[in-house]
Amino acid sequence: MSRFADIGAAVIGTGFIGTVHVEQLRRIGVAVRGVLGSTAERGAARAEALSVRRAYRSLDEILSDPSVQVVHVTSPNHLHVPQASAILTAGKHVVCEKPLAMTATESAGLVTEAEASGLVNAVNFNIRFYPLHQHVRERVAAGDLGEVRFVTGHYFQDWLLHDTDWNWRLDPSQGGALRAVGDIGSHWLDLMAFVTGQPIVSVMADLATFVTARQEPTGPVETFSTDRSADTVTRPMGTEDTATLLLRFANGARGSVAVSQISAGRKNSLQWEIDGSAGAAWWDSETPDHLWLGHRDRPNELLLRNPALMGEAGRAAAALPGGHVEGFGDTFGALFRAIYADVLAGRPNRHPPYADFAAGHDEMLVNDAIARSAELGRWVDVDRSPQGGAGARPTDARMTTTEVRA
Repeated sequence: MSRFADIGAAVIGTGFIGTVHVEQLRRIGVAVRGVLGSTAERGAARAEALSVRRAYRSLDEILSDPSVQVVHVTSPNHLHVPQASAILTAGKHVVCEKPLAMTATESAGLVTEAEASGLVNAVNFNIRFYPLHQHVRERVAAGDLGEVRFVTGHYFQDWLLHDTDWNWRLDPSQGGALRAVGDIGSHWLDLMAFVTGQPIVSVMADLATFVTARQEPTGPVETFSTDRSADTVTRPMGTEDTATLLLRFANGARGSVAVSQISAGRKNSLQWEIDGSAGAAWWDSETPDHLWLGHRDRPNELLLRNPALMGEAGRAAAALPGGHVEGFGDTFGALFRAIYADVLAGRPNRHPPYADFAAGHDEMLVNDAIARSAELGRWVDVDRSPQGGAGARPTDARMTTTEVRA
C-alpha cells in the first residue's frame, strides 16, 4: 500500500492538465476523491471518463468534504488566487498551476496567506522534476561546472500557429497580460533559476504579436485541440506570440532565451545550456533521459538517466530503472511525491525541492520586469523590495549556490 493512501485529494479543472494531475496522483497512491469541472455537466462527464467517484458541483462542496486534505487548482489563471485563498482558509493544503496569479500584487498576498496558514503550498513547475534536472542542480551546486557564466535556451511550441487556433489563454482577462512568457516561458525561467541556484535579477525583453487577430469559436475548446469550429468571432490579439529575453543572474552570469507558441513542428521543445568556467551541460526535452556534459580538455560525455549514476535528488525523482524513458507525465508524479511527503509530515518544507508559493511569486516578479522592459525598451531590474515583493522570500525556494552547498 502507498504511504499516501490515507490522503484524499480533489482536482479543480478537468482539461489536459487536470487529467494529468488525476492520473499521476493515482500513480503515487493518493486517493482522488473527485473533480470539479467548468460546469456541472462537464464535471460529471469527465468524472465518468476518468473513473473518478465524484463530480463536485462547486468549490464549497470540495471545501466541506472532510475526506479531502489537498486541493489541486488547474483552472484558468484568473481563478487561481480566489480558489487558492479559499482552500487555505478552509485549512486544506493546495497545489496550484502556474502562473500563481494574474499580478505580483495578488501572488504576494497568497504568499502571506500561505505562510500564516502553516499549510503545504506548491506551484506546479513540474519541469524541475525531470530526474536529470534534480541531478544537475546538485552537480552545479557542488561546483562540477565551475562558476556559472552563460545560460541559454528556448521553449518552442506550435499549437497557436494558425489564426483559427484558440484557447482561453489568449484572453488577457483569463490568462494574464503575458501569454507565451507566462504560459511556457515561466517554466524555463523558473527551471534555470532552480538548476543554477541563481535568481534572475535583470531582464531585457522584446515581445512580438504576429497573429494580430484570431477566430474564437463560439463553443468550448480543448487545449492543443486541432479541431476547427464552423462558428467563430474575430478577436484582436494583444498578447505576445514570441519573446526574446536577455537575462542577468545574481552571480553576474548572463543569459538569453527565446519563447514561441508559433514555431511550426515544435510541439513542446524546451532546451537549455549552462556554460561554466570548468564545463558545460545541455538538455533537450525531446530526449529527456539524455544529459550532455561538455569539456575542454577531455572527451564530452552523455549521461543517460540512471538512478545508479545520479545523486540523491536525481534518484528520488526517478521512478524507473535506466533505459526506461521517463517523460513529461512522469515529472508530475515525482513532483507530487515531494509535495505529499510534506503533506504527510503535516507542514511545509522550509527549503522544498518544488516551487512553493514564494517561488511562484518570485517568478511573477520576473514576469513583471519582463513586461516593463518590453514596454520601456530597456533593461529593467527585478523588484524584490518589500514594496515590489511584499516581503517574499525568493531565496527560500531558489537557494543560492552557497545555501545549496550548506
